Amino acid sequence: MNVVLGVCGSIAAYRAADLARNLMRSGFTVRVCLTDAAQKFVTPALFEVLTGNPCLIDTFDEPEMGRMAHIDWARQADIIVIAPATANTINKIATGIGDDMLTTIVLATTSPIVIAPAMNPQMYVNDATQAALRKLEAHAAIIVEPQEGDVACGEHGQGKLASNQEILNAVMTLAATRKSLIGKHVVITSGPTQEAIDDVRYLSNHSSGKMGVALARAAQLMGARVTVVSGPVKVQYPLNAQVVRVQSALEMLDATLAAGADADIVIGAAAVADYRPAIRTAGKVRRSDASLSLELVPNPDIIATVAKTYPGASVVGFAAEPSSELDVAREKLERKNLAAIASNDVSQPGIGFDSDQNELVLVTRAGQTLESGRLSKLGCALWLLDQVVRL
Repeated sequence: MNVVLGVCGSIAAYRAADLARNLMRSGFTVRVCLTDAAQKFVTPALFEVLTGNPCLIDTFDEPEMGRMAHIDWARQADIIVIAPATANTINKIATGIGDDMLTTIVLATTSPIVIAPAMNPQMYVNDATQAALRKLEAHAAIIVEPQEGDVACGEHGQGKLASNQEILNAVMTLAATRKSLIGKHVVITSGPTQEAIDDVRYLSNHSSGKMGVALARAAQLMGARVTVVSGPVKVQYPLNAQVVRVQSALEMLDATLAAGADADIVIGAAAVADYRPAIRTAGKVRRSDASLSLELVPNPDIIATVAKTYPGASVVGFAAEPSSELDVAREKLERKNLAAIASNDVSQPGIGFDSDQNELVLVTRAGQTLESGRLSKLGCALWLLDQVVRL
């Protein structure tokens, strides 16, 4: 596989030489692109000797005369790694600026990108930098978070380049899953549903849609065509995913059945309301001194209906439970006739609703119990989809 290694102007640029060598030892063909500032720390000759390939710097560099290198490298790369990535380059990529060879290659690629930031801690936590990183994540970039420690300027905080092993692990994970879902259609339900009481109020839950975003990104990184049926959320789904917006459980059912007609995998990550008001009141229910009774009726079981309607698809459910016990998950697996079900204990701090991490236990139809361990939600999503492919 081909890797383009982008090196930015950070004191940590010297570590990119070892990273290039580590990537090559892991079987990758590596080509390096330096920013102008990176040349203050390392030289093109260093990487050309290490990799045996030309090193690009200027936007108009053409190792092959008559060939536009930024297009060739962008299209030939299976993965692009930017390590170290400075605040300047991160913000430029996030806003679509292509004013040097590296940012131009990134603009021209459709391949997954691994970004390993390295900078002063205050620059890292700056609102603009954080917004840029979150935007890049929404576009399916993998962010290898910097470590906390003493940085070159003498300050202490989160800003040190992650270890080369962490960066290599992220690349290896992508490489292992890069083509496993090519030609497949993955449908994902995501977020909460809103069940209207009247024209103003509704019943809902705390689901943020972050797990659905992670699953969509992971499926795209693995080569799938992705459709997301999403309840109302504020998170941003990957741009290349088809997103169908719904509000109620009934709308989600119709949209999921429509999307699932040619689906290979359907994952029910949405937190669907179990009940809805029997009657939606027009206008607004006014307050009075009298007590108010609200009659609720059950909503349809979306993922069970999909599994029954499309028995040829691999249908995977989620069970968000207030404990680590798996009895409920196993019962749901059987009752809904699923290929597998992912259980997560939402009572644990730091995982579950509206958090950036999760911890899944996958129960399969064959009776296997597989544990992801605590990972980022994207890490959990990649792990889950990899298990589903193996099934």
